[in-house]
Amino acid sequence: MAGPAASRGRVGRRPGRGALGLIAALFLASGALRIVDGTGGALARGFEAIASSTQILDASSGALASCNEDPEVRAVLKSLRQRSQELDAREAQIAQRAQSLSLAEDEIQYNLAALIEAEASLKDTIALADGAAETDIARLTEVYERMKSKEAAALFETMDPVFAAGFLGRMKPEVSAAIMAGLSPQAAYTVSIVLAGRNTSVPTE
Repeated sequence: MAGPAASRGRVGRRPGRGALGLIAALFLASGALRIVDGTGGALARGFEAIASSTQILDASSGALASCNEDPEVRAVLKSLRQRSQELDAREAQIAQRAQSLSLAEDEIQYNLAALIEAEASLKDTIALADGAAETDIARLTEVYERMKSKEAAALFETMDPVFAAGFLGRMKPEVSAAIMAGLSPQAAYTVSIVLAGRNTSVPTE
């Protein structure tokens, strides 16, 4: 049978201990809420639950003043508030970083689109230039074909052998043969080597 001393021990137990356990339990619950929704609002709701539960206990047992005066309870509440502030700051940093990454991605996409457009424009310009050059060469070849073979041979004699071979290769066989006949043996030999070597590296199979 419990004596008066045991009764006094139970009566004299600090009410802050029970409240501290309740706060810890509610803190764990608020942490679970944070894991579920991933926002700082969960911890805030945990604080509201702590405050509401503490008020309910105080209304029934008159322990509000004791809990507020208990240094351990105050330390736990301070730690919870600091933790909540740290988590809010962390979430703000993550949101800012995500926004920066989104802006960087948009800029990369814009630059990529501009690069693709510039490349397409460059291809069109090159195609126009190639077409114009081909037209000019075709016209010049036609001019050389209409010249007298002797005059054309004198002109081709002064040309670079590779350049001359390029024109002779585009001419009709009978015209180019007449021009080649009017070249000096050395020039005709050099141009012939160039013409013969133009397709030596082309695969035969």
